[in-house]
Amino acid sequence: MTRSSFPRSWRVLASAAVLGAALAGCTNPGDDQSGSSPSAQGGGDDQVVKESSGEGCTLEAYGAEKLDLTDAVVGFSQSEPDTAAFRAAETKSIRDAATEAGVKDLLVTNANNELPKQIADIQNMLSQGADFLIVAPVNSDGLDPALTAAKNAGVPVLTVDRKVTNTHCEDYVAFLGSDFRDQGKRAADALNTVTEGEAKVAVLLGASGNNVTDDRNAGFKEQVQAEYPGLEIVAEQTANFARDEGQAVAEQLLQSNPDISAIYAHNDEMALGAVTAVQAAGLQPGEDVKIVSIDGTRNAVQAIVDGQINAVIESNPRFGPLAFDTAQKFYAGEEIAEDVIISDDEYNRDNAEANLGKAF
Repeated sequence: MTRSSFPRSWRVLASAAVLGAALAGCTNPGDDQSGSSPSAQGGGDDQVVKESSGEGCTLEAYGAEKLDLTDAVVGFSQSEPDTAAFRAAETKSIRDAATEAGVKDLLVTNANNELPKQIADIQNMLSQGADFLIVAPVNSDGLDPALTAAKNAGVPVLTVDRKVTNTHCEDYVAFLGSDFRDQGKRAADALNTVTEGEAKVAVLLGASGNNVTDDRNAGFKEQVQAEYPGLEIVAEQTANFARDEGQAVAEQLLQSNPDISAIYAHNDEMALGAVTAVQAAGLQPGEDVKIVSIDGTRNAVQAIVDGQINAVIESNPRFGPLAFDTAQKFYAGEEIAEDVIISDDEYNRDNAEANLGKAF
């Protein structure tokens, strides 16, 4: 656990229109590259809220006490190692926003992708006096002991980038993240474009047990079935959001299905592994085998520039400003919607080079 202290002076955070949004998701080991994400015209790194939905939750309904964040201990439970580009950018964003908010003390833990450790981490932060928790869940299910402990301690929980299946406004205040189903649909759109509507497709699935994998897969398949009869999904297999597994699984699938001409990866790390697998098969990634993924890491955007990946649907990990702005509004008595959904952009051959410096 790391602990940081900040000045007690409060600085007002940017408005929701400036804060923005783009998720989620999740990645595994990649370089820690900071920077901005592109807008439709190549804008900045701020998240932009696209929509809010679900019943509202207020401080009174949650049963928590009013809190001044400048006199508060805030805990952040990260799900995966910060060797992952997404996670490194997310953690940095939380730290920076805590400083900007004037939070008295910030506790930061990392579950290393282990659910039991995340439960213990949250319980330990509660024992250290955490007044408010921001949690990036390892899985959508299984956090019950930690969330129950927080509820019993009267400590509100805000979840980011993965949605839990627990009860809204009892176990957690809100979910901040991307529309993962829409990401999947947009990945299908991009794959249809780069393949000119004809391809035998392999899907590299993310880790099981979370809504990111489920929704990115469902959205992709729904869009293919509804709009793109020329895209035939011939294989799919879990590669757990990891580059090494993405390479191994892609190698297997290419050997057993030599007619594969396109790969959809649920995140950039698996896509980068697939690039290596396609090369090992004596084929040219981005040409012989088209590749589309989700995240927006610097390595993947560079691969677009290099012609090895065809498109990446962005998932913005910079949740810090939005998380602390949401906390401030919650403690001011405002109603917070169950789901606060951010918008996501796209990198492709037309804009990747110009926006390389803005990837994370």
